Amino acid sequence: MTVFFYDKSFEGMLTCLFEAYRLKDFPEQLLVMDSPVPLFCDHHYTIVTDETKSDRVWKHLTSKLSAMGAKEVTNCWLSELPDIDVLLFRYLRKTIDSPCSIETNFADPDVLLLSKIYKKVSYEAHRLIQFARFQKTADGTYFAPLEPQFNTLPLAIHHFCDRFADEKFLMYDMKRQYGFYYDMKNITEVTLTNEEERIKNGQLRSEYADKDESIYQQLWRSYYDAIAIRERLNPRKRRQDMPLRYWKYLTEMK
Repeated sequence: MTVFFYDKSFEGMLTCLFEAYRLKDFPEQLLVMDSPVPLFCDHHYTIVTDETKSDRVWKHLTSKLSAMGAKEVTNCWLSELPDIDVLLFRYLRKTIDSPCSIETNFADPDVLLLSKIYKKVSYEAHRLIQFARFQKTADGTYFAPLEPQFNTLPLAIHHFCDRFADEKFLMYDMKRQYGFYYDMKNITEVTLTNEEERIKNGQLRSEYADKDESIYQQLWRSYYDAIAIRERLNPRKRRQDMPLRYWKYLTEMK
């Protein structure tokens, strides 16, 4: 059995693919650096991420994949599912070795599984767009805390930049502790320090919020209650369409 150790980045996974072909030795496992060497391991290599090599591999892959196929690969990586790198490694190896496209060969279990994961990630990105709620901060920046199941913030941020092009805002993934700040021109990846001092139960603490924020939140809740049809309430359907993980950050659920 062959094992590659790498930094668990997308570029690192592509570098592993490059090195596997160079070494003519393909790994059964891709493990994070400094992990214990598995029992019965015949060969193991430490692969250092090299952007030149990863760019070369990606350029070759995009010549064999359609635009949709390339999008499927990158979106599935953002799922962060266990062993998603091993699955993608096998899929990309098959893509390189095959004389024709394998993207719609759903008889192949790897192709079928990636298709299912892609749909789940895309659906989660759509939910993020649906359920983002912005709170106005004291300095006029709009802040939206989120906690999506998958790492879908990179897939949704451009929607909000187009939708709110004339506003400064910060969308922050509380689970992964990073976010994107938009200053009406550029998008910058940021990490907050002492976030627990600023945010409590999904809401900005009063000292960091705009003085009128609580009023607007109450107006939104009043509107939400006014348009509700009590006779048609279906809690089970609501939990299905609006997962509980989003409720913490929804103004109307407070």
